[in-house]
Amino acid sequence: MAVSYFAEDVKMPAIKKRETTDWIRRVASGYGKKCGDIAYIFCSDEKILEVNKAYLQHDYYTDVITFDYTEGDKISGDIFITVYDNPMKLFVRSNAEQFGTDYDEELHRIIIHGVLHLCGINDKGPGEREMMTRHENEALKLR
Repeated sequence: MAVSYFAEDVKMPAIKKRETTDWIRRVASGYGKKCGDIAYIFCSDEKILEVNKAYLQHDYYTDVITFDYTEGDKISGDIFITVYDNPMKLFVRSNAEQFGTDYDEELHRIIIHGVLHLCGINDKGPGEREMMTRHENEALKLR
């Protein structure tokens, strides 16, 4: 079982893969989960729009899409993250500027956001977005 990192149509973000993987495992463990196969695909804005349309029938840009293949307490999934630097859309760099954080923190927030979805935390219903943000903040403290 592995956490893998890929880049499609973009340069691979400068992350410390081993440290990031250890952090992901610690966060998952805090929710009683083990890591199965998790693939991070860092991609362009156009690629994430294509994935959003093809698989979710959503015709809009987003910063992260998580496909959940979790079975029992073993989390697995594909997590698409757009890192392309286009301030007109919701990407990691523009999120960092909008929320007054640095790029590295926002990138790790988005990385762990996908894992939190795999752990069963949602962000679409009433009050869930705020709960997700709290979980993200707690996870960022563990880095």
